Amino acid sequence: MKFSMTSEYAVRALIYLSTVQPRKVTHISDISKEQDIPETLLRKIMGQLVKLGFVWSSRGKGGGVMLAKPGDTISLLDVIQGIEGQINLNQCLIDDKHCTQTPYCAVRKVWQQAQDQMTSILKEKSIHDLANESTKNYLEFSQNKLVLN
Repeated sequence: MKFSMTSEYAVRALIYLSTVQPRKVTHISDISKEQDIPETLLRKIMGQLVKLGFVWSSRGKGGGVMLAKPGDTISLLDVIQGIEGQINLNQCLIDDKHCTQTPYCAVRKVWQQAQDQMTSILKEKSIHDLANESTKNYLEFSQNKLVLN
């Protein structure tokens, strides 16, 4: 299973917005540059994030985007499922009728356990948590880079 770059970019953009001063509008072009996301794609992603209720958007002079709700209320799972849809590791977890062996299949139980653990981990991490971790990691990286030079 592999998540799309759209999900990756959505998460990056939300993490960035979580680091911005609350209620401060940010330009999509600034997020694009800072997060190395193609601006045209980011504009489409922002439209999706607005529809999902994660981002607030305003057009015109002084317009831009900002988080529509606190980053600690948005989980990584919320974002991924908003962009990708329901996470399913195997077709049999979507539809019991997909496979004739479903009622007694041992591997289906493993798929279910793996899926449950993955969704649990993704649900535990909020955008705010990830923003804090990213900032901490960046500062450590920068300090180590200075020491090495």
